[in-house]
Amino acid sequence: MMFDLSVRGHHPSYIQYLIQYWDENTLPGRLDIVVSRRFVVEHADVLEYADRCSSKNIAFVTISAVEEALLSSRKSRLKRAFRFFQEWQILCRYAKALKATHCLVLYFDTYQIPLLFGLTAPCSFSGIYFRPTFHYDRLTQARSSEGDRLQKWREIFSISRVLKHPQLKMLFCLDPFAVDFVKERYNTDRICHLPDPILPILTERERSQSLKKALNIEEKRTVFLMFGSLTERKGIYQLLDAIASLSDEWCDRLCLLLVGESRISKQIDEQIAKISQIKPIQAIARYQFISDSEIPDYFQISDVILAPYQRHVGMSGILLWAATANKPILSSDYGLMGEMVTRYGLGLTVDSSSPEEIAQGLMECLSQPRSSLGDRAKMKQFVEHNSVNRFTQTIFNSLKDL
Repeated sequence: MMFDLSVRGHHPSYIQYLIQYWDENTLPGRLDIVVSRRFVVEHADVLEYADRCSSKNIAFVTISAVEEALLSSRKSRLKRAFRFFQEWQILCRYAKALKATHCLVLYFDTYQIPLLFGLTAPCSFSGIYFRPTFHYDRLTQARSSEGDRLQKWREIFSISRVLKHPQLKMLFCLDPFAVDFVKERYNTDRICHLPDPILPILTERERSQSLKKALNIEEKRTVFLMFGSLTERKGIYQLLDAIASLSDEWCDRLCLLLVGESRISKQIDEQIAKISQIKPIQAIARYQFISDSEIPDYFQISDVILAPYQRHVGMSGILLWAATANKPILSSDYGLMGEMVTRYGLGLTVDSSSPEEIAQGLMECLSQPRSSLGDRAKMKQFVEHNSVNRFTQTIFNSLKDL
């Protein structure tokens, strides 16, 4: 059984890749994928893909409307903790009903608290661990506060207990440096690095150019793309403050392309309107969900990818999309993202909490030949290390003896 009540981010593609591997390798037994009702509505394409598979032992199972309605909100720490226990109860209920022999939890982070309290499951389980920070003080741009240090020891206590859980078979972690830390500290083989999969999608030049024309991007401008969920934590306000501080000469060469859903689109547009009154920038926004098949076109028409995330924890698919398109990224220097950009020559890193540093990064991108930003050979290596095959094989090879 695979269990995943998340809807956005990595999750739909992860599920599809795992279904594809199961089908292509004609694995024995049955694969049940337990998801929320929202998943079925928003990702019907993944269910349709499963229906087209030759294997008939793959089934999606949605939790009930009552179960979904009773889930606590995430608006406070206490409510989130209560929700984690609710979700664990749902996982156990379906594992029992479906007679699962093993459960792969596709977002494991939220279930550490129930496990700390000694809760068990009807079967053995594994999980994907997305957001460890206990090793961040070892990374290149380490800036630890008192709160960070407290969080580190909370996480270390939690992971030490989880690794001892008798039903845990494997913890898959997207952060290779966290895996090294845990193996070194606990001498365990219950954790391994999991590649964050990217499936390069070829895009036709004519289609990309048609998109560029439809967006009315001026030829003289360097296109800076910010893609994905456009929220405060992605650094949109710091970015706009940085652009506002640039001279007219720099702004005249810049096109800001914002693509993705946003609950703060009105506030973003208001700030862009103010900047546009005094600076000769071009700013284009498409506040909508973009399907995987459309994503490569936006990266192809862009020159630099923006990721000034605010103290982001864990990996980001933006790094992989940028590297796949051979486009340099202007990224936060914090945590795993900053480390990956530096180690794989993916572009430039800045202290993204500082509009002044972001402005310096923008000017560097505008003043240098784009071929000198980033290391194309290392970008290719980065993409190869995170192939879909490596992702699926890592999971199923670890679980094949169950």
